Amino acid sequence: MGKRHYGQFCGLAHAADLVGERWALLIIRDLMVAPKRFTDLRRGLPKIPTNVLSARLKQLEGEGVVERRVLPRPDGSVVYELTAYGRDLEDIVLALGRWGARTLGEPGPDDIVTPDSMVMAMRSTFHAEDARDVVAGFELRLGDVVVGVRVDKGKLDVAEGEPAGGADVTISTGPAIKAVMAGELTPEEAVANGSVQLEGDEALFPTFAKIFRI
Repeated sequence: MGKRHYGQFCGLAHAADLVGERWALLIIRDLMVAPKRFTDLRRGLPKIPTNVLSARLKQLEGEGVVERRVLPRPDGSVVYELTAYGRDLEDIVLALGRWGARTLGEPGPDDIVTPDSMVMAMRSTFHAEDARDVVAGFELRLGDVVVGVRVDKGKLDVAEGEPAGGADVTISTGPAIKAVMAGELTPEEAVANGSVQLEGDEALFPTFAKIFRI
């Protein structure tokens, strides 16, 4: 089957031609966190068929959005990473994630959370203007997924694992964190009903809810 086109001379239509195929934006999302090997992408997108992942990567390479790079020896493995053109999608992807989260609802029985999806969720909901006086480390635990967040006067550093410099507060939770970030549940209510457990400086949790919001 040949590549499908919308057949319109329009920037939005052309963008949809480039990245609108199923799974393409999630591949781009994960590559925004870090370059990845094929097996890394497959692990982070466990429901994507291998042949579809191969096809999407080939398409994105052909469009100049993704490129391959061989890591220096002794590793020598091939990783996929975004080109400069691909990295220009960051603000768009973050805005789309924030927009979609507004009506996300409750997770289904087969829905999963991945480290990369949580890293990007933190980046998309961060409000730097409200964090200008905040210096703190947050460790967010959602089941087996652990994401470290370091905020330093309006600057954000987020990655899988413990935050750089350690955590001032550890937040263990589940889907309720979305309700807190959306303002549907106050931090105090979430702690009181047991949907959020805190370790460390509990006074920082309302700060977290203020600077990370949908």
